[in-house]
Amino acid sequence: MSTPNNLEVEVKFLVDDLAAMRQKVLEAGGVLHHPRVYERNIRYDNAWQGLARQDKLLRLRQDSRNVITYKGPAQNVDVAQVKIREELEIEVDDFDGAAAILQKLGFEAVQVYEKYRETFRLGQVEVVLDEMPYGNFMELEGEEGEIVAAAARLGLDWHQRILANYLYLLARVNDHYGLAITDLTFANFANLTISLPDVLRGG
Repeated sequence: MSTPNNLEVEVKFLVDDLAAMRQKVLEAGGVLHHPRVYERNIRYDNAWQGLARQDKLLRLRQDSRNVITYKGPAQNVDVAQVKIREELEIEVDDFDGAAAILQKLGFEAVQVYEKYRETFRLGQVEVVLDEMPYGNFMELEGEEGEIVAAAARLGLDWHQRILANYLYLLARVNDHYGLAITDLTFANFANLTISLPDVLRGG
């Protein structure tokens, strides 16, 4: 979700129990916006990783829709309470056709990442529950003040918020466990035991 000025404003929290957190969202007045859905994302870049080097993202996503997304570099990194990035999205009818166009333009499919996502509205904030291959998360998206208020309403510890994206966290997991996993898929993590709290603490 982007704000009207095409900015994505969000934070993440690591979640121990998705079912319990879902109940907490509903008790706080949250309303189901999109049912749980499997989501497959393909990150594209050129041969010299020009987008990644600039902290930019080009993604083709398939869930109940097909969406091409561009995300710009994170803004105000040193002072931000939330993650702020420019985000532009367009919906396309043909997933394979969109992939072919991106390849014709010189972009390569360089990484796949999967999740199951359920989306709620809590006031003006979009609340998503993400089941990732290496752990579970809640994301809050909206205006900064609304996000802070929603986090408090849900009993979340603001000091435990995460501003990093899922692919950066994959790199942290690889470093911590001595792995070399490129694609963030459920198959790649099926036989692994990962402790994200340990990864985030660096312990």
